[in-house]
Amino acid sequence: MATVVCAGSFDPITLGHVDVIERAQALFGEVVVAVGNNSSKRYVFDHEERMELVRGSLEHVGSVRVEPLSGLLVDFARRHGAVAIVKGLRFGADFDFELQQAHMNHSLAGIETVLLPASKEWVTLSSTILREVFRLGADVSEYVPANVLAAIRGRQEASRP
Repeated sequence: MATVVCAGSFDPITLGHVDVIERAQALFGEVVVAVGNNSSKRYVFDHEERMELVRGSLEHVGSVRVEPLSGLLVDFARRHGAVAIVKGLRFGADFDFELQQAHMNHSLAGIETVLLPASKEWVTLSSTILREVFRLGADVSEYVPANVLAAIRGRQEASRP
């Protein structure tokens, strides 16, 4: 059994993220999900909320740990004994960005990156678009786990006049 890292900000975690993490676990055995916090992003859910939403979304997946990420991803991966970083790819722009990151991570720490193509039902799904859609009050139930939907609905209720 090998350990890999799946990293992201997960604001919110989507069924596409869950799919990649499930597939990474099936391929490698253990997944450490690194939940990052980017100071330049405006999050809907704070870091601790995102950690809890990720944990709740992955309760059904064995051999998955959810940890906060700060600093370099390669340092995080080394601390957790990961053999690789696993990233999901939706389209060409993801590939261009992730390839650059993969080369940098390998150069910095010798760690490999495994790029998993998104499953066809999630290939156009992004947290960015999802956040905008639910900020405008639309139903996003087919794109997120049940615990995330409950949190989103709570935010929608709280923002109504």
